[in-house]
Amino acid sequence: MEIELDPEKAGFAPGRLDRIDRHLARYVDDGLLPGWQVAVTRDGKLVHHGTYGLRDREAGLPVEADTIWRIYSMTKPMTSVAAMMLSEEGRLPLRKPIGELLPEFADARVYTGGSALNPGTVPATEPIRVWHLLTHTSGLTYGFQHNHPADELHRRIDTEFFPPAGVTLTDQVRRWARIPLLFQPGTAWNYSVSTDVLGRVVEVVSGLPLDRFLAERIIEPLGMVDTSFSVPEEKAGRLAALYLTPRPGQAPVRKDDFTPIPRGEVSFLSGGGGLVSTTADYLRFTAMLLGRGELDGVRLLGSRTVDYMTRNHLPGGVDIATFAPSTGPTDTFEGVGFGLGFSVVTDPVRNEILSSPGEYAWGGLASTAFWIDPVERITAVFMTQLVPSGTYPIRSELRTLVYSALAD
Repeated sequence: MEIELDPEKAGFAPGRLDRIDRHLARYVDDGLLPGWQVAVTRDGKLVHHGTYGLRDREAGLPVEADTIWRIYSMTKPMTSVAAMMLSEEGRLPLRKPIGELLPEFADARVYTGGSALNPGTVPATEPIRVWHLLTHTSGLTYGFQHNHPADELHRRIDTEFFPPAGVTLTDQVRRWARIPLLFQPGTAWNYSVSTDVLGRVVEVVSGLPLDRFLAERIIEPLGMVDTSFSVPEEKAGRLAALYLTPRPGQAPVRKDDFTPIPRGEVSFLSGGGGLVSTTADYLRFTAMLLGRGELDGVRLLGSRTVDYMTRNHLPGGVDIATFAPSTGPTDTFEGVGFGLGFSVVTDPVRNEILSSPGEYAWGGLASTAFWIDPVERITAVFMTQLVPSGTYPIRSELRTLVYSALAD
């Protein structure tokens, strides 16, 4: 990846972007990360790119420009874009009850009390709608959160992270539909399998498997040559190894099979966390969004659609910390709302991180992250492979390093 615009001409103070690499290198030198890659653009031009450390610590293989990473939940914005493409075509109204497309959700029930073995439930008073899936206000949850009896019910069907081998997206969505919702749809925010269910909705409406839809409508048109649900054999050596941290400060332990290894045929097409990609590929996706739906003459979404997706959709303009159940971890979401597939900064002061109002972003389970700032016309992508995300404050530190380099 070659620098396309001199940082000073792009409005950055001389040498200040170099502090990014020096700071992040310490995580590797101290044995806390195996390796990383970072890229920053302004006005769609690459102004900073750095790599450091190893993509495979055991084999001594370095991180390279074309290293392939498991991006996990950075898949979610792509699935959300897919849904909005269908919405633009008049095929998927945001108010549509998903039970009309996925009958297993037609009679959803909501948890009222009790244990996972004997939960009390009542009928949902509001159907789960497409908008609820896009905003994580559906009442669905994740098994790995360990905050609620419904989370435990996910684990009881062996889906703390990904389902067992051979389970398809269709199978899994039907299993999730049998678990009671945490709350009445639209009344709270909870990070969940909503986007996986949204991926199944995309399949039903489009008539295509999710991998084909994403490939034909997003990945190939944008020239994202290394993004898919499975790494082909000829690229297998470029896939970074996956590492887990037992606890902060301890050396990462390699665990490639923590989730299914993305090679060969993939049965579960996870629209919430199944893609692999490269930094260069994901930069093209962020460039399309910064371009309000268009990149290099290819338009995926209307400009107003992107504007609409990247506003805070939480009722009354509240932030996630206010609208999320008290059982969930919301300490990093003060001053941050949620749009249609992205977190959205509403108040940088309340968030206590250098940023702009309207910045939108998300990250992945293995500590990857991206953000897009339409005010400063900046995009940034950070890649590594350390589970769990949030072990170290790299995402907030990276924002500080980038924004403090601006001088225009």
